[in-house]
Amino acid sequence: MSHLFYPRIAASFLALFFLVLIALFFLVSLGLIGIAFRKLGFPPEYSILLLFLSLLGSHINIPVRRIESQVPVISGAVIDFYGLRYVIPPIEVKRRTIIAINIGGAVIPVIISGFLMFRANLADVVFGVTVMSILIHMIARPIKGLGIAVPALLPPLMSAALALLLSPQDPPIIAYISGTLGSLIGADLLNLEKIPELGTPVASIGGAGTFDGIFLTGIISVLLA
Repeated sequence: MSHLFYPRIAASFLALFFLVLIALFFLVSLGLIGIAFRKLGFPPEYSILLLFLSLLGSHINIPVRRIESQVPVISGAVIDFYGLRYVIPPIEVKRRTIIAINIGGAVIPVIISGFLMFRANLADVVFGVTVMSILIHMIARPIKGLGIAVPALLPPLMSAALALLLSPQDPPIIAYISGTLGSLIGADLLNLEKIPELGTPVASIGGAGTFDGIFLTGIISVLLA
């Protein structure tokens, strides 16, 4: 999972993207995502709706701020990260970075987490989000021209383990909230001050332009818990 980078993906990545889509809908047909949402207290039919909204919203970034980059903005380059190739398209304006908020990776998970907070112990939620934010901030790495990146599997594994320790009687809700909000805070928000040094044209909070990693973090965390 990576954060705060321009949401255009190399053409060679499209095949993998469609394979992921096929796998995801296969999981839906097996009911795994439905199981995850039922464990969170949502009716099973909402799994398809939330999946669709997250897929659609992951391509929508709302610009909120424009900042001056301390280094020349990298454009027209291809960056390899964890075996994936990301294309940073050419831009005209140099030394400027747009800060944006991704709908599928930031807005929707925050809304779901806010809804779930009313059904959870507030102390467990605060502690879980705090611990996950610190842990994810420690493993997040700045990548020149790309943004802040986090290995995909670590956040769900950590949030599931933490939820089982904090709330063994009902871990799914704590796993989802701590995994999603911890990722947003630890990887994105706590690293905003590093963005001017990375030379990335667009810093999308919670966004990757493909199926969102934060959505998957929440689902995997719940299934593991």
